[in-house]
Order: sequence, then C-alpha cells, then structure tokens
Amino acid sequence: MIFLTVGSQKFQFDRLLKEVDKLVQEQKISDQIVGQIGYSNYLPQYFEYQKFMEHSVFEQTLKKSELVITHGGSGAIINALKMKKKVIAIPRLSQFKEHVDDHQKEIIALFQQQNYIKAVLDVHELHQAIDTIHQQTFETFESNTEKIIAEIDGFIQEQ
Repeated sequence: MIFLTVGSQKFQFDRLLKEVDKLVQEQKISDQIVGQIGYSNYLPQYFEYQKFMEHSVFEQTLKKSELVITHGGSGAIINALKMKKKVIAIPRLSQFKEHVDDHQKEIIALFQQQNYIKAVLDVHELHQAIDTIHQQTFETFESNTEKIIAEIDGFIQEQ
C-alpha cells in the first residue's frame, strides 16, 4: 500500500494529487493508495482519500504502508523514516501557490544528500521514482531527539 500525505498546511497540493490520480487511472500504479489530501481543492477520483485523518488513523495508515509519497515537510518525512518506510518526497512550490516560498526543496535536498529518501522535483517523474524505489537502498534514519534530551538531562543533573 502507498500512503500519500500532503500535510495539514492551509495550501493546496493539487499538482501532486492530479498526477497520482492520472497514474492510477492509466494503471501505471497498481498498488492501493490511501491519501490524506489536506486543504487541496482537487478531489481524487481513482484512489481512496480523506481530507484530514485523526492522528491514530494517520499513524495506523503510515504503519501499514510500504511506500510513502509526501510533500517536503520535515515532520512528514521524519515520521515515515522513523517507521523505516521508503519515502518519495515532492516539494510544494510557491510558483503553484502551494506554499509561501520554496524551502521544501532545501529540506528534500538535505534528506536526499544523506541518502534517506528519493526526491522528485517534477511530478511527471513520479512514475519512474515509484518504479525504481524498491531497488534502492537507503540509510537508516536515526533520530537525535533522545540523545539531545539525555544530554540536556545530564547537564541539569550536574547543576
């Protein structure tokens, strides 16, 4: 199963939803797709979706997925990587009124440089990314949150 999530920002990401819908319609994607489409205006016709999911439903869907297609939000990417999912990330771009700037390109580039994810900058290259991602090996993501908390706790204990 593929989990498609575009986050919960008050911006549409119709460009991505239309491309995935087209790929499903053309039978270029045969996997089941479950989407969380947020504030997008486009409503997919060829895959299951919800505008927003309760946190528990979101986590359960993420857990069941084999592949995650997401926007370039660091939270969405990190949550998927923590669950050891393969991730394809597509940045929201200001030119399409999907965000106020293009910072998601930088976020995605950083994760790709560290070999955690597959970046797709042009939605028309998504099909190829889906076809090839299963042959790719990525680095295992290690969260530093616990390490940072332990260091802060150690510092406090020393005082």
